[in-house]
Amino acid sequence: MANYILSCCSTADLSAEHFRSRDIHYACFHYYLNDKAYPDDLGQTMPLDHFYAAMVNGASTRTSQINADEFVEYFTPFLEQGLDILHLCLSSGISGVVNSANLARQELQEKYPDRKIYIVDSLSASSGTGLFVDKLADLRDAGMSIDALYQWAMDNRLMLHHWFFSSDLTFFVKGGRITKAAGWFGTALKICPLLNVDYMGRLIPRQKCRGKKRAIEEIVKKMEQHAQDGLNYSGKCYISQSACLEDAKAVAALVEARFPKLDGKVVINNIGTTIGSHTGPGTVALFFWGDERKD
Repeated sequence: MANYILSCCSTADLSAEHFRSRDIHYACFHYYLNDKAYPDDLGQTMPLDHFYAAMVNGASTRTSQINADEFVEYFTPFLEQGLDILHLCLSSGISGVVNSANLARQELQEKYPDRKIYIVDSLSASSGTGLFVDKLADLRDAGMSIDALYQWAMDNRLMLHHWFFSSDLTFFVKGGRITKAAGWFGTALKICPLLNVDYMGRLIPRQKCRGKKRAIEEIVKKMEQHAQDGLNYSGKCYISQSACLEDAKAVAALVEARFPKLDGKVVINNIGTTIGSHTGPGTVALFFWGDERKD
């Protein structure tokens, strides 16, 4: 058994059962629905279908990252048990949470000088971070030390690909990511923007797809172009979705048909309340291991 714990932010968007089964710990972000605070706890406090229904009905949302004091409180019990820590944070291109984690690490390192605390800027989000931490759990279970695991994470984090599309531009307009005019024309023309996460961990629009069917085809083409070993890709593949399960299933079916050597079936997860507060419903994201992100 490893003498360290593997941890991440709740924004990894895996299920509570997945975290338990892989012995992965998580720290919760926070969100506000109509100014009432909730923990981003994988839909346990508020079912995700209720959350997205509230958004559709006009509820306001905003999010709050984990602060340094909360990280101190979260990390301390593990350190008191004599365990080291490796924690993956939501991408610095999206959130400043890695800074909070590092402030907590500096404070705790003085109090527990014999313990190792590694903080990784994952440069990933949603079930991309989930796929990342799941791979780290595989390596941990195979006997990798925490030092080697940290180095592997730093060396390979840009090999993780995120591609996603949205069929509902309402919340991209609300969040200021596109103008009202662009949102109106996009909705009228049934445009689904296709985005990815770049080498700095930022969300970047890449192309506009006319219609959902075209977006589904294009997102799988991106996997064909970038996956390790192309159509012979033999790693795991995750999808996350926000209140559009049938669209996610359509992407999963196409991936499984095109990539017969996948490690198991495509895993479909829910986009949680932190990421979902910004995307709204109607978003499908695809995650896989591939070539190095360079732009």
